[in-house]
Amino acid sequence: MNYKNIIVAAAVSLTVTGCSLYNKYEQKVEAPANTFGTVPEGGAVEGSESLAQMSWREFFTDPLLQQLIEQVLANNTDLNSARIAVEQSEASLKAAKMAYLPSLYFTPQGTLAKFDNSPWSKTYNLPLQLSWDIDVFGNITSKKRAAKAVLMQAQMMEEAVRSNLVSSVAQQYFMLQVLDHQLDILTQTDSLWKASLETQKSLFENGKAYSTAVNQLESSYLSVKTQIVDIHRSIHSTENALCKLLAIPPQHINRSAWGSSALHHPDAQGDTGQRMFDTRFLKIGVPAALLELRPDIRMANFAMEEAFYNTQAARSAFFPNVTLSGTIGWTNNGGGAVVNPGAMLLNFVGQLTQPLFARGQLIANLKINKLSEQDMQKMYVQTVIDAGNEVNEALADCQVAREKNTYYHRQVQVLREAYIGTHELMDNGKANYLEVLTAQESLLSAQLSEAMNMYNGAQAVIALYIALGGGSK
Repeated sequence: MNYKNIIVAAAVSLTVTGCSLYNKYEQKVEAPANTFGTVPEGGAVEGSESLAQMSWREFFTDPLLQQLIEQVLANNTDLNSARIAVEQSEASLKAAKMAYLPSLYFTPQGTLAKFDNSPWSKTYNLPLQLSWDIDVFGNITSKKRAAKAVLMQAQMMEEAVRSNLVSSVAQQYFMLQVLDHQLDILTQTDSLWKASLETQKSLFENGKAYSTAVNQLESSYLSVKTQIVDIHRSIHSTENALCKLLAIPPQHINRSAWGSSALHHPDAQGDTGQRMFDTRFLKIGVPAALLELRPDIRMANFAMEEAFYNTQAARSAFFPNVTLSGTIGWTNNGGGAVVNPGAMLLNFVGQLTQPLFARGQLIANLKINKLSEQDMQKMYVQTVIDAGNEVNEALADCQVAREKNTYYHRQVQVLREAYIGTHELMDNGKANYLEVLTAQESLLSAQLSEAMNMYNGAQAVIALYIALGGGSK
């Protein structure tokens, strides 16, 4: 009676433990509070709709840019590789699901045998062999769920590659636009300074100016020429970089003028700077819900899920494996007697394999998977922290670019007035060439800096859009 009780207790224990191996994954790792940190004042506006929830077609309104993004998403090699990885993971998941089904093999066999002077003996077997692993303790289920988590990670990786490509194409496109804008500034400056140089040469020829003034103005004029050459080279290099993303040979990239299209807020009014990156039009929504849109955070979550099921599978390896096998077919070999014609062959076998000593492999495998699970949990927390940091940095960059744009805009106005006034004074003999030269160079520097700050602002808005999880759809 005592032995029966022991057996029943052991059976109940195995059943309860085995049921726990079927538990589904539940995320228990909490993301850090205040993920975004201290958001710069005026750097964000909470709204019912998040910036990240906008598709890239809504966010980037320039038709030429939209065409380039569509082209890169169709042709880019990295994205195609990510798609292939998804298909591979789908195939692995399908195989994991098929593990519930029995294996069936057709193994025909023929034998010729002869002993001493007896006639040749001809035997044959035409069997179908079946083998079926019964998932009593959840080993197959855990592996199937782990395979599904791997598939989800591959899909998130594809989304991450897609959003990065959208960001890269947009940044390169806006860089081309700002380079065109700077080239226009330099071209206009080239015409103005050329006229100033010719005026100074005329004054020198009439004995009203020194050769030093002519040389200084000519040096400044030639500096503009070299900057124009550098801008052309930068445009060529940027076009080549964009062509690499598009997987096409180097060629000219069609683009609209700088500031002709808004990013994500067509209702913005005012100058180009406001339309491009004014953070008053940004809606970042609720922080806790925002980061869930990021592919890398979702991928980290699925990595934790995969590690959980791998640990479950490692636990189930300690329990018995139950296998059903059988053979059905046709044979003329009846256990030493050859009969013709043949007869039906049929047998079934049930087998239970309980690991007792596997040289420490099962224990080591379980420990490795537990440590991997802990590692994935820590990596998830770090991924969330990094994401919040990216959002904070992007918001700060948006605000800085907006504030600097106001100063640069006013600086250009003031320096333009100073240049015009100084040039008039020099024409009337009330100012020397050094004052005109200083005014010219200061105005050009401010104009180029204003243009680059506009690009920095647009780049910051794009970075914020991607940091919040946008661009993947």
